[in-house]
Amino acid sequence: MKIDGKHYRTIWLAEDGWSVEIIDQTRLPHEFVIARLETTEDAAHAIKSMQVRGAPLIGATAAYGLCLAIRKDPSDDGIESAAEFLAAQRPTAINLRWALDEMRAALRNIPYEARIKTAYERAARLCEEDVETNREIGERGLGLIRDVWEQNEGCRVNILTHCNAGWLACVDWGTATSPIYQAHDSGIDVHVWVDETRPRNQGAALTAYELGAHGVPHTIIVDNAGGHLMQHGQVDLCFVGTDRTAANGDVCNKIGTYLKALAAHDNNVPFYVTLPFSTIDWSVDNGFDIPIEERGQEEVLEMRGRLDDGSVHDFCIASPGSPAGNYAFDVTPARLVTGLVTERGIAEASVEGLQKLYPEHAAHE
Repeated sequence: MKIDGKHYRTIWLAEDGWSVEIIDQTRLPHEFVIARLETTEDAAHAIKSMQVRGAPLIGATAAYGLCLAIRKDPSDDGIESAAEFLAAQRPTAINLRWALDEMRAALRNIPYEARIKTAYERAARLCEEDVETNREIGERGLGLIRDVWEQNEGCRVNILTHCNAGWLACVDWGTATSPIYQAHDSGIDVHVWVDETRPRNQGAALTAYELGAHGVPHTIIVDNAGGHLMQHGQVDLCFVGTDRTAANGDVCNKIGTYLKALAAHDNNVPFYVTLPFSTIDWSVDNGFDIPIEERGQEEVLEMRGRLDDGSVHDFCIASPGSPAGNYAFDVTPARLVTGLVTERGIAEASVEGLQKLYPEHAAHE
């Protein structure tokens, strides 16, 4: 997608052909900074500190992090050690382990001298596959937006999002935003209600930033405004992403997603979850078996902002001495999900629905 008219992806190889460059998302929206990753530790820090975030992008970064590790130690033990180190950085998003498993499979039984080349080739393909998968998700979701647009007789379609499941969360296109971008680019009048998404404000800082950079009309709202808008008929559709989807269709996504799904259900607003195949965890029977990451309380107690002079600072916003809990994700039960929008089509949020689209997993019980 574009920033100031220039196409960017979220991760790419530097000109030297081996180090990795990323958009440092901790600096957005106040500063556009490109960071360079030269070691596995750099990649791990980028994942842990959320310089990169979003399940697909975490996976891509981990894949290149393994490439950086192999440059130093291409042995089986070196690969396993680096993979486990990278996997430990974020516990909830399944794409992290999925990408590392893909890398391991590509490197298995490969001579040491060929492993660096093989690793970089597989990481690059993984990124290209992510872009194509998200484009296809957008095509599937575009039909849902077009249907509402036609029912509205060409009037604006209002879509509510939560967190950031945009191209900044992937390599390109995004998941929840891919249908929105494709609708906008095709001439459909679309407007996005952007949840601020406390405590890290990925909606206000990232979703709004990328939508604005691409020219998509949008409005930032506080997290608790969604239900009010739905009650007043100002939301036609909800599109969210997911960090891990259980085999039964339960969805684990950024904290607050469950509350949006409840409000949507109460107001008969379709609630769609967009996801690539790599986000489905067939080994988990229901969402409540997914580990929920708890992050530092400073994310709740502090907020970053820009002063009139352009300087950026962190500010305390809470009562001094009060502790804070910081649960990063919640689980939305399948019964509240209208449909799962995947690269293969739109599935019912159920065991049967997912297995119909992915019959190769039909043996899972």
